Amino acid sequence: MSASLSPPRDKRSLDYAIRSGIAGGVAGCVAKTVVAPLDRVKILFQASNPDFQKYAGTWSGAYRAGLAIYKDGGARGLLQGHSATLLRIFPYAAIKFMAYDHWRPLLMPDKAHETNFRRFAAGALAGMTSVIFTYPLELIRVRMAFQNHTQTHRPTFLSAMSHIYHESAVPSSSTASPSSSSSSAPSSSRATPPSSTAMTPPSKHLFQRLPILKFYRGFTVTMVGMIPYAGTAFLTWDFLRAYFYPSHSRSPSSHTNTDLRPTPLANLAIGAVTGVLSQTASYPFEVVRRRMQVGGLTRPERWLRWGETVRTVYSNGGWRGFYVGLGIGYLKIVPMTAVSFMVWQWGKGVLGV
Repeated sequence: MSASLSPPRDKRSLDYAIRSGIAGGVAGCVAKTVVAPLDRVKILFQASNPDFQKYAGTWSGAYRAGLAIYKDGGARGLLQGHSATLLRIFPYAAIKFMAYDHWRPLLMPDKAHETNFRRFAAGALAGMTSVIFTYPLELIRVRMAFQNHTQTHRPTFLSAMSHIYHESAVPSSSTASPSSSSSSAPSSSRATPPSSTAMTPPSKHLFQRLPILKFYRGFTVTMVGMIPYAGTAFLTWDFLRAYFYPSHSRSPSSHTNTDLRPTPLANLAIGAVTGVLSQTASYPFEVVRRRMQVGGLTRPERWLRWGETVRTVYSNGGWRGFYVGLGIGYLKIVPMTAVSFMVWQWGKGVLGV
């Protein structure tokens, strides 16, 4: 029996969740592969990699940065960190789209409950759900993409994971031994603390007790930033589909002979608009998140906090610092979101959901 003649599936059933998750995971992998080179350049810009700051701030900078990466590492350089991306994006996209298919009918059980606020809430909850389960993979992926040709060895997934786990093991300069400090100044003019642990940041002790927390650098800003990102994305997607294709806004697989069905090209266009609006709404959070995620490479002994990260970004570039790489962000997020939503709908049609 074909999918079109099959009875409607229960959206709260395990079978529906699995099929929706598979469609979403495949969509995420396809979309991320399409924009992988742009993704790496954007991470280098956002995280203020010193070797690539000279390219930031212009539309041609992304192209020149990509050429520099290609000259140093070839195609593998442009795809550096992509293995970790795929390991993360399949469960991330699968959980996000599956969670949306779960949250939407709960918040909007019928047409009367379909409001823009509920659409936004369903998308935000779906995005936050996916982040909770997949954030460590995101951090590993960012660390791999942040490394450049100055490193001795090309980072691998396991080496990046090991580095994150063991970072903060080396004492910071603030915890230098008394002998080193006394050699540069008389003891009468520069007193040494009685115990080096007294100067050790509390976060270092926290990392030693709970090393798993090292894989959650920037987690809080990611969760907060996911609210405008996923909320705006699914709000825009749902609203535009309901506006242009009201007969299919709730059940993409259903159709009659007289209904106007959304074509793949229409889904691609709606997804592109979705990408522009969601990226604009959430980009400052993304910049702060990237800086906090790579903080373990510059300040491995402590947890970078929201306030100091925001102040650092602002002191380095003013309010424009929160939009560094936005141009390449559009170049990346528009095709990625468009492809992901289009493939998601195609996959759901193939799997009968």
